[in-house]
Parts: sequence; structure tokens; C-alpha cells
Amino acid sequence: MQPTLLILAAGMGSRYGGIKQLDQFGPNGETIIDYSLFDAIRAGFGKVVFIIREELRADFEEVFGKKLAGKIEVDYAIQALNSYVPSELGAVNRTKPWGTGHAMLCAKNHTSTPFAVINADDFYGLEAFQLISNFLTTDTDDQLHAMVGYEVKNTLSENGSVSRGVCEVAENGNLISVIERTKIYETDSNGKKIVFEEGESLTPLSPDTPVSMNFWGFKPSVFPLVLHQFESYAIANIDSPKAEFYIPTVMTNLIETDTGHCKVFRSRSEWFGVTYPDDKPTVQAALKELHDNGAYPDKLW
Repeated sequence: MQPTLLILAAGMGSRYGGIKQLDQFGPNGETIIDYSLFDAIRAGFGKVVFIIREELRADFEEVFGKKLAGKIEVDYAIQALNSYVPSELGAVNRTKPWGTGHAMLCAKNHTSTPFAVINADDFYGLEAFQLISNFLTTDTDDQLHAMVGYEVKNTLSENGSVSRGVCEVAENGNLISVIERTKIYETDSNGKKIVFEEGESLTPLSPDTPVSMNFWGFKPSVFPLVLHQFESYAIANIDSPKAEFYIPTVMTNLIETDTGHCKVFRSRSEWFGVTYPDDKPTVQAALKELHDNGAYPDKLW
């Protein structure tokens, strides 16, 4: 059974200043999603589910519908503010989505196969898709999930801080913990070093620290557990309009409750992404080089 690819594309892009999910970066106007789709198809994925806000659906259908026809099954999952929020909590008073873990939950009824989850605005490379696809099609342990990890030094932006899931990995390659750090950057004080900011304190990170770039592989048996987690989270945070339920939160809970484990794959593929508008020229140049080197054809579709 071919795995499914879930693409997290409902984010607001507040730091980027626009709908970066549909912005053009490739030499022929390709979005970053186009490269993920191209690599996913090559790696054996049979279906893609775009997790989006309702107001983006028409745009996504126009951009991706025709080019993907006959190549991969396409579906859309809507991440609404009240999706899976217990009804007894009443109206949801927030303007931004509940976060990546909630987005994944919103695809619960759109896949019955093992599935991968990625960000819409990150370039991961073919190898990462091959690693996850192979895992999802061969591993039969319903409690074993996976992620692709990257070294933090290769995931920074020159234009501001970034959010990353900082990982601790056991000797057997399984994830011990992943903690979302929302302000990671390189500082120039006393020579360049990588730190994350929490409150008023700065904590250094080794350059080769593995971090999650939200490339996960899950078995569908995870959905009831995620639903239970999110309902509890929504009850506790219904009056916190900026609270977000992250996938690292999901995985941490699975590990701590011994209801799931996570294999960490280290990818040698080049990673790059877009957080700020000034990141765009760097990404455009990198993609052009990949085309010039033959990693991708002149035109993807």
C-alpha cells in the first residue's frame, strides 16, 4: 500500500508577509511544494492531502489540480478553528490555527495508510522522501513512527530567528525527546555560536544538534491518540488564543506514555526553507543550481 503525504499549508505566514505556500521560487515559477510533490511521487507516495484553510482551497485547486492529474491522488483537509474542539467549550476565540499537531489531526478522515507530514515551505530533498517512504512501506510496528532530522547549523536563516524541534536521540537511533524552541539563531557575540532564547536567557546549541524540520512518518493508529491529546489541550488552552498544539508535543506525549516510539533518520540532503521575505533570493538561487546540476529536470511537470 502506497503511503500518503500530508502537507501542512494552513499557516498564516505572519513573518513572511504573504501566502508563501503558493509563492514562486523555481526557475519556471515552481512553488516549494512542487519540489516536495515531485520527490514524493518519485519515492512512491500514492496520495497527497493538502491541509489548508477553507479560503485557500480554490487557489490550491487552481495551482496544483491540473498538474497532478494522473500522477498522484489529491485530497484536501480543512483546518478550521473549531475542528475537533470539544463542543462543550463553545465558540473558539482565536484568529490563527491551533498548530501543526492539530493540522495533522484534521487529516484524520483523509488517509487510512501510513503517512508522512511535511511543511509546505521547506525543501527537504529526494533522499528524505525515500527514507520515510521505505520506512512506511516496510515497518509493521504500529507503535513505531519516524522523523527525518537535520543538523541545526544547516537550518538557520540569515534574516532572523527560526523555530525548530530540538531533539535528543538515543544510541539505538530512537528519539528520546523533542522540544519546540521558537527563537533559534546565530549570535556574533564572542564569535559565532548558535543559541536558543527562552525568556531572558540564552542557551547554546552544538552545531550538529539534530532538529526536527517537521518531516514525520506516522502509522494511522496514531490518530485516536492525537485526538485524545488535542481534546485535553483544547480544554486547557481554550482561553489562550495564541496557544499551539505542535507535532513535537504529540510525539513527546507518545514517548512519555510509552504508547509510541520514533526512529530518527539523518538526511544528507540539502535543506532550505523560507521564513522571511529576504530568504527568497537564497532559495531561488539554490533551486536554480539544483536544476542546473541535473537533480531536477528543466521543468518539473
